[in-house]
This record gives sequence, structure tokens and C-alpha cells, in this order.
Amino acid sequence: MKQTALTKVHKELGAKMAPFAGYEMPIQYSGLTDEHMAVRESVGVFDVSHMGEFMVRGPQALDLIQKISTNDASKLVPGKVQYSCMPNGKGGIVDDLLIYKMADQEYLLVVNASNIQKDWDWIQQNNNFDAQLEDISENITLLAIQGPKTAEAMKALTDVRLNEMKYYTFEKGTFARVDDVIISATGYTGSGGFEIYFDNAHAEKIWNAVMEAGKGYGIKPAGLGARDTLRLEKGFCLYGNDIDDSTSPIEAGLGWITKFTKDFIDSDKLKKQKEEGVARKLVAFKMIDRGIPRKDYKIVDADGNELGVVTSGTSSPNLKVGIGMGYVKIENAKVGESIFIEVRNKQLKAEIVKLPFV
Repeated sequence: MKQTALTKVHKELGAKMAPFAGYEMPIQYSGLTDEHMAVRESVGVFDVSHMGEFMVRGPQALDLIQKISTNDASKLVPGKVQYSCMPNGKGGIVDDLLIYKMADQEYLLVVNASNIQKDWDWIQQNNNFDAQLEDISENITLLAIQGPKTAEAMKALTDVRLNEMKYYTFEKGTFARVDDVIISATGYTGSGGFEIYFDNAHAEKIWNAVMEAGKGYGIKPAGLGARDTLRLEKGFCLYGNDIDDSTSPIEAGLGWITKFTKDFIDSDKLKKQKEEGVARKLVAFKMIDRGIPRKDYKIVDADGNELGVVTSGTSSPNLKVGIGMGYVKIENAKVGESIFIEVRNKQLKAEIVKLPFV
């Protein structure tokens, strides 16, 4: 199993470690609910260095990115970030990703940990442009410092004016006396905050500085368990659960990142779906009966007829009820409609709701 530059630190902090995407990762420290609420109310920090980072450079770097991704990267200017996904040539999704415009002819792609090799191979396969790729994943430490008090807690560590940064922008600056840190107003929690990218050599120094700066704000280290409950409360898709090689961006509610102002892989197929409609749709639901929905549980109607399947589910630490997402037939996808989740041979009632949950 691979380790991040901070694995030793997590173990010293008593984190519960487990394999994830080929890495030994912290799942929780003080407890999932405790970590979750720290991020919602103040500040928490995640080591997400298992994520993949590719540099794309060259005169036709943008042409390559435009071909492989659904969003319109020509709208990016240096300092801007875009959420996008890569279609797989069969109407499904290779991965979802972030695209950073570092400079003209230079982009950073941030991809999911479990898909690094797959994404690399796919982009290389489609690179018939004057564009050079470099995989820098193994060299980069990535911390997600998330929560409403993050800017206030971290401002003493950097020359970047954190409280003035707009969502989905980034700057390169000094952070904890380390130069050339990418400070990005992005995250996967829906509670505000920043993600910072830097060389592995500075990992422990920056981690310690972040924990020290956040002390007066109740900062807590958070694991992948809380990361999952936080993203689900906001209805953010997780690759391998809510989106994969068999789901289209239109079915998954990602039409907003699918721009038909350009040609890209599967653009004709997805445009047809958008115009003619799809047979199923990703919906969010809240449990009415007591119970926790889990991935792969069946979604049925009152008569037990199968409507679809749960893709993500948990007990919401904020709402204290079971919440989930799943694909159902389009005719059963209306907000307010009752559905049932099969939990241990029982059919528990739930209601389709509008996102976000929180």
C-alpha cells in the first residue's frame, strides 16, 4: 500500500487507518460526527494527497482538454478553476475532475485517486495534439482545510488574502513560510475553505503550522469518513458510487458542466440525451422510516417493484436521519414522491427531496 507524506503523523494522532485507492488513509480520528461537525461549524483538515495531479502543457494543451472534457475550458483564465468530467466514448464517465488554468498553455488536472492510471491512459490515448503530459501525483501533498472559520484561522500563515478569494479561484503564494503553494478556494464539503497543494518535502511543517494556527478555532483533523458524509449532505457526486463508466452526465444531473458550445468525446450522444430526455435520473432522498440506506440497496415502489438502486447513503450528522442518492426511472423521479428502500428484507419509506440536504 502507498503512503502519503503524512501517514506517520496520522498514526501518531491515533487515526483509524484503512486501505483506500491503493493508499493507507485516515478514516477517522476523534469520531465521524465530531469531525463532521467541526467542518460544518468551524474548521477541519483532511489529508487528501492520494488524489492525482497531471500537468498539461504546450501550444495545444487547451485543444486536448476541450476534446476530453464536457465543460468549456476556453472560458478559464489564469487563476480560475473549473469542475468537469471526461466522457468515455460510450456515454459513460471516465472520471470527474478539476481543471486549473495555471498560465497560457499550462493546466493542472486534479483527478480521483482510484482512477489515476485509468485517467492517464485515457488522456494519453486521446492526445493527438501538440500537448505534453506530466504525472506529478507522487510528488504532491494536498490538504483540504475546510469550514466557515478557515480563512480567519489561516490568514496569519499566508500573504494571500484568503477572505477576498472567490469560490473556484486559486493563487500561488507563500504559506507557512513555504513558497509556491497553490491555494485554491475549492473543496468537497460545501462548508467553504481551501485546498493547498505543495511539495511532499514540506508536508509535516505545513501540517503542524495549520494545526497550530487553527488551535484557537477548534480545528480537528478529519478522515475520509467525515469527507463522505459532508459531501453527501451537499449532494456532491462520488466517482464509483453516483457516477461511473455506466452513467451519463445528463442522468447524473451534471448537465450544468456539459457544454455543447464545442465538440468533445460523446458530445453528439449527450446532446441527444439532453434534447430527448433520459430513462433514469439520479435523485436525492430522505428517510421517513428509521433506517440507514447503503450503497446497492434496492429502491422499490409501494408494491415492491424495483425502481432503481441506492448509490450513496448514510446517516446525516446534521439532520439525524438517513439520507441517500440513487438512480430511479424518470417517471418516479419527482420531488415529493414516496419511494421505499429495501433494508434487511424490510421496505422502509423515504421521500425524494431537492438537493442540497443541508
